[in-house]
Order: sequence, then structure tokens, then C-alpha cells
Amino acid sequence: MANEDSAALAAVGPRLRALRHQRGTTLTQLAELTGISVSTLSRLESGTRRPTLELLLPLARAYQVALDELVDAPATGDPRVRPKPIVMHGVTYLPLTRRPGGLQAFKQILPPDPTAGGRTPQTHEGYEWLYVLSGRLRLLLGDRDIILTPGEVAEFDTRVPHLIMNPGPGAAEALSLFGPQGERLHVRARPATSDRETER
Repeated sequence: MANEDSAALAAVGPRLRALRHQRGTTLTQLAELTGISVSTLSRLESGTRRPTLELLLPLARAYQVALDELVDAPATGDPRVRPKPIVMHGVTYLPLTRRPGGLQAFKQILPPDPTAGGRTPQTHEGYEWLYVLSGRLRLLLGDRDIILTPGEVAEFDTRVPHLIMNPGPGAAEALSLFGPQGERLHVRARPATSDRETER
């Protein structure tokens, strides 16, 4: 039992980091939101600081998740994933994986928003794979401006400034896989010569 408890506590850090990356939040922004110092948050995510209830409660409030999601309550034996929607900047995210660390899968539902709510491209550690299910997505990636349509795939290093938006006219749905830096998938985006890029 002690080993199981230690393993559960050790998994909290990667889970916190995955939640923060999923929401596109920096440690500084999270520190302002929770009142927890940047250094403490960093040590929590790296596993060098033991998670306590007084640290996890404000983090659960900030991420708007149940406390048991942060500590990974014991599984019931049911293999089905029942995603709890998370809405940020008008985009609905449905987590499709339960385990922390490694590849994380999400379904995204994006309403039409040609300006992405005034957001600017962001960077963070990791690698992302994006598959469009329906509608259209506009991917700003570095100096590239690409329109993706149903069935198209993009894969990119998230250290490159990027922003995903829906240029309309209707809602768009996509599957997104996010992995740690260096962990890549085998499907590649089309060569630059065949990308359908928007006109400048």
C-alpha cells in the first residue's frame, strides 16, 4: 500500500504539468492565480516538492477540476474514459486520456473565431499532432499561415510560436495529441509545396 501511495504522489507532478500545458498557462500566471510561488509550483511539477492538501486545493480551483483528478483516485476497473469538458477562450476541450505524462489526447470543439479572441501565438515545451474532424482550422505556426480541412493532419514542435483558430463559417472539431519534447508521432504534415496557405 505504501508503494502505491508513493507512486500516486509521484504522478501528481506530471499531471499538474500536463494540465498547465493543456491550458497554455505559464508558471507565473499560475502563481498569480493561486498565490503559490513560481519556485514551489516548479518543484511540484518536477516532483522535488511533495504535494500537500494546502497546495493542491488552490490548484484544483485554478484548473477547475476535482481534487481526485489531481491525485488520480484509484481506478474502478471501468476502462471507459468519461471526459469532463474544459472551456478556455471559448474552445471546449475533452480530455481523452486519464494517465499523466507521455502522450495526452484531446478532442477540441472550436466556435468560429477569425481573430482567436485577440490571443497571440504561444510557445511551450512539447510536440503536437492535430487532426481535423470537421470544419476548418487556421494554424499560425512561426511565419506560416495554414488552413487545415477535414482529414488533414499537422504535426509541429510547440517551441515554435503557434496559434490554432477557427476561421469559420461553422464550428470545427479536431483531435489533438500532445507529447513531451522529443516524443513524436510517425504521421507527418504535407510538404511545404502542397500546404494550402492563406494569402498574406
